[in-house]
Amino acid sequence: MERRETTWHSTDLGIEMPLATYGHAGIPLLMFPTAAADYLEYERFLLIDAIAPHIEAGRVRVYAINSVNRYSLLNDQASGQLKARLLTSYDQYVVNDVLPWICQDCGDASVRPLTTGASLGAFLALNMTLKHPDRFSGCIAMSGSYDIRDYLQDYYDDDVYFNNPVDYIPRLEDEQHLSRLRSAVKLVLVTGLGAYENPGRSVQMADILGNKNIPVQLDLWGQDVDHDWPWWRKMLDYYLGQLTAHPAMVSEPWSASVVPESTA
Repeated sequence: MERRETTWHSTDLGIEMPLATYGHAGIPLLMFPTAAADYLEYERFLLIDAIAPHIEAGRVRVYAINSVNRYSLLNDQASGQLKARLLTSYDQYVVNDVLPWICQDCGDASVRPLTTGASLGAFLALNMTLKHPDRFSGCIAMSGSYDIRDYLQDYYDDDVYFNNPVDYIPRLEDEQHLSRLRSAVKLVLVTGLGAYENPGRSVQMADILGNKNIPVQLDLWGQDVDHDWPWWRKMLDYYLGQLTAHPAMVSEPWSASVVPESTA
């Protein structure tokens, strides 16, 4: 498997931001780390190994980046205002730096990556896709929560609103933006029903999307499926298998939800 690392100074964030790339061809997949982890987390926890057949066959090319969660949502010393402002700056970093780098690496200025992440990474991946359906083709969000208000000590402003999908999607009235979400983006929300999972959060987000006629595939895996790495490896491999078996699916709405009969 081809593997590369690079880093550059982000003018939006004011810090060095590294990136790791896995693979040589295929659908670009942008990965957002969990919690306060870094860009190599998915490699350390063997998720890259779990999807290696897709990467090595040239069906998927992976880009893994850092988050700013340790400075923002998970920073108990930061104000709610700073946490929310950093989320906006992070959004700008992805749009202004990461996406152009991916387009250049793929040799296609019009390429629209998929996004993915687990836990807090699922929020980052889905939020980015919902805000920029012209730049992303879909999202596989695993075991996520999509309401950030619990992290913000009751603080609320525009930066909170525009980074909180459970708030801005119900009020979204821009028909062009809605049209893109309804026809040009594929969304899957998947969660388990086992230890430390909170499936109600995915159900809530799916209901919000459905109320705006935005197609979404909501999959609830079994009671044995915990909020943990072994299951995220299985989940991502499974959904990438769906997509890469039928590449045209990337540009079509998700079909009716199909959950694996066995989670073993």
